[in-house]
Amino acid sequence: MHAMLTVITYDVNTEDPEGRRRLRKVARHCVNYGQRVQNSVFECVADAATMVKIKGELVDLIDPDKDSLRFYYLGNKYQTKVEHIGAKPSYEAEGFLAL
Repeated sequence: MHAMLTVITYDVNTEDPEGRRRLRKVARHCVNYGQRVQNSVFECVADAATMVKIKGELVDLIDPDKDSLRFYYLGNKYQTKVEHIGAKPSYEAEGFLAL
């Protein structure tokens, strides 16, 4: 199976304690699978089957009436699709996750 880069972004409503709890759970879950590149943005290198699993787990953690998830599937030739400018040095995406 081929590893592909997926960018996962989320917006969790934190107006109540339940929302703040959901936010912590979503962030913790994303840290298990990818690299945080901005506050609510993670880059994850995984095969398609693993991404289906990650997506399902994240969907179960949010409240779809208040929160949102976005998945950007950049494929396996992602090195040419990501440009980084500014603070927070870039990293080697496949260097942090064993597939």
